[in-house]
Amino acid sequence: MARADCKQCGGTGWTVSEKDGVSAADRCSCVAEVQVEEAEARAGIPANYRQASFETFLLPIDNPVLQRALADVMLAVSAFARTYPKTTKPGLLLVGPPGTGKTHLAVAALRSLMSRGHEGIFFDYQNLLERIRSGYSEALGTANREAYRNALETEMLLLDDLGSHRVTDWVEDTVTAIVTYRCNHLKPTIVTTNLPDPDMGGGTVEKSGVGNAPRYKTTLEERIGERARSRLFEMCKVIRMPNVNDYRIRPHAARVNA
Repeated sequence: MARADCKQCGGTGWTVSEKDGVSAADRCSCVAEVQVEEAEARAGIPANYRQASFETFLLPIDNPVLQRALADVMLAVSAFARTYPKTTKPGLLLVGPPGTGKTHLAVAALRSLMSRGHEGIFFDYQNLLERIRSGYSEALGTANREAYRNALETEMLLLDDLGSHRVTDWVEDTVTAIVTYRCNHLKPTIVTTNLPDPDMGGGTVEKSGVGNAPRYKTTLEERIGERARSRLFEMCKVIRMPNVNDYRIRPHAARVNA
């Protein structure tokens, strides 16, 4: 479908050119643009991330060291999107505290891939589990499998905020099944998580506000299980986000300064 207000094709979807007295009709570029927009609408990307791109990812101006570290992360994520499918691993795992820009970069990668014709879908981890669970029938032992099937079969899955749910056997089994299936079938999967992982240098102990007593953080493995965590590291290029101030509220520099 073409844009009705397209100045090049007048809404027909075709442009006509002449060379050596011969007329030729070509598909207007607006047709591809509309196809990408429709694919993004089907992907379920949240409204506040629909314009997320590497160009709109702004870097901090208050700390040159962190600016460089965050720029390196952005370049690594964009390289994954640019070189796919010629990547060493079919997935990407962004690990770091809340507010470090993980979701923005993950969506930027997904949108970049979709602009090249790949199909994708965005799922917030907790919402995905709630959608699967809401259709579950204890009497029949079955579930409405639409959300589950989409998470399994879509060409590209973005699973945001992995582990933001209390541990139950049902949750662990569901996550393990999705991750294992996608790993076994080499389906590209982009994952973000706030949970620390010792192998990524993430601290698991912090001081509490009461007498500086140690408080132990829940790790990624504790939240999703050993098998799912192992599969993620097998299938994903793992990138640790630098520990910067909240990306959503800190002062920024323009992308071109990266």
